Amino acid sequence: MPDGVEKKPSRIQQRNRRRILDAALDVFSKHGYRGATLDQIAEAAGLSKPNILYYFDGKEEIHLTLLNQLMETWLDPLVTLDPKGDPLQEILGYVQRKLDMARDLPRESRLFAGEILQGAPRMAPHLISGLQPLFDEKCSVIKTWMDRGDLAHVDPRHLIFSIWATTQHYADFDAQVKVLLRDDPSSHDGAAAYLETVFTKLLTP
Repeated sequence: MPDGVEKKPSRIQQRNRRRILDAALDVFSKHGYRGATLDQIAEAAGLSKPNILYYFDGKEEIHLTLLNQLMETWLDPLVTLDPKGDPLQEILGYVQRKLDMARDLPRESRLFAGEILQGAPRMAPHLISGLQPLFDEKCSVIKTWMDRGDLAHVDPRHLIFSIWATTQHYADFDAQVKVLLRDDPSSHDGAAAYLETVFTKLLTP
């Protein structure tokens, strides 16, 4: 193989990396970064600890890899907010996408929340370089809609925060939600209908 050309991982190596990352996502989402150990990740992956260390330098590298993979997924619902679309429907669509993400990716939501609660020690650069410009751009879009009279005037920044808070609650506090709703299988549809009503009333001029 020519010098400087990196050998492509084998299928087994790729599968083992995915296996480790999936197990680590479970462990980190349950125990947080500080509470998680390589032994727990190895046990969840069904691999030995030396095998884990063959693929990753340690717990921090595994955590960083998961966070890096998560950022694009996490930002995508906001990216797709279309300046040319119907303003209210665009906001309601964003709420629905975030709520669906809470249902479909609860482990990822808790991983993200855990990182933020610790002060974002590993994700801060991504928040500055990725989330901040996107957040500013979409706030500007929403403000334009409001200035045009298409939406009622509220602070676009706090509007987005409230969407995050109300949707991600269903993932981050899943255990509490299930107890209080008695594990109602229709809870997702109920949440969607409730949030649509709330934001429609808030934003209708």
